[in-house]
Amino acid sequence: RETHRTIVWGRSRQVGGFLSQISPIFLKKSVTTIASTVRTAVFRCRGGILSAIMPKRKAGGDAKESPKKTKSDVGASSSQTDFSSNAKTKSGKHWNLKIASWNVDGLRGTVKKNGHAYIPQEDPDIVCLQETKCTDKDVPKEFSGAMDGYHGYWYAPTEKKGYAGTALFSKVKPIKVNYGIGVAEHDDEGRVITAEFDKFYMVTAYVPNSGKGLVRLDYRQTWDEAFTDYLVKLDKKKPVVLCGDLNVAHQEIDLKNPKSNKNKTPGFTDQEREGFSALLEEGFKDSYRELYPEETDCYTFWSYMGGARAKNVGWRLDYFVLSDRLMPHLCDNVIRSGVMGSDHCPIVLLLAL
Repeated sequence: RETHRTIVWGRSRQVGGFLSQISPIFLKKSVTTIASTVRTAVFRCRGGILSAIMPKRKAGGDAKESPKKTKSDVGASSSQTDFSSNAKTKSGKHWNLKIASWNVDGLRGTVKKNGHAYIPQEDPDIVCLQETKCTDKDVPKEFSGAMDGYHGYWYAPTEKKGYAGTALFSKVKPIKVNYGIGVAEHDDEGRVITAEFDKFYMVTAYVPNSGKGLVRLDYRQTWDEAFTDYLVKLDKKKPVVLCGDLNVAHQEIDLKNPKSNKNKTPGFTDQEREGFSALLEEGFKDSYRELYPEETDCYTFWSYMGGARAKNVGWRLDYFVLSDRLMPHLCDNVIRSGVMGSDHCPIVLLLAL
């Protein structure tokens, strides 16, 4: 990660019921273990190990259903994930476009953990990666094999090697691909790729972190303003699908411990949250919250420290943000919390276009 995240652990959930009849000595030793097991097994967000929902491709469609894979084929836990979906728009139209987004926290590290095997099983039409930390010249061969059939585009920092970086892959060749947002001070870290398609712009972004001690918060504010201006200009031409690690938990519901992190930890300052609000006010929607406005404990990032992922002490930092006029085409937005390989998990958007 670009910076250490401060996480304050929540209290263990109480376990009652049958335990009340067990001897006090056994109970004292058991509550913590059992509560931890319950937390580990049950993630409440859609797309978790027990409840993920994603589409199976229909025979004869433009993309076929991926064959079932064993646990060794697909990496930790993703073999337990159901990738099928019958999602529809509010008007009843079935999805026909699947987009996956994932901050891989270093692509080479993800490949070593066999995380790349997730992509063929998910079988998205478009794949967007953030924090790749590599160029197209040093991509692991295992990953290249997983991306057969895709047109690929890479954007790496001009100065810092092994830092930041984004990538975009599409089964359909885009009309045009642009790198950066056209502002020199923001375009040297490989953070934004834009692909133009017939009906929309696909933008993947790895938004700058404000840094330990919030040392880059001022820069982050200038970035947010410039990036919003860029998206608004695109939106005047065609609708926009923005995805990626936006490095902000917009509302208190979007992280486990809002009180202890507010204005202390990157990603949950007033300035960053207001920057995201300003983007939405320009005619965009946070697609997940539009579908699930009150869903809790649904996160896309967990610190490696303190067993945060097993306890589901996380943040929702990864988004699909849509132009307002794409909302009638929205079918679903799924958090793939059961897919391992990074400190983030993939997120998936289903549209009917």
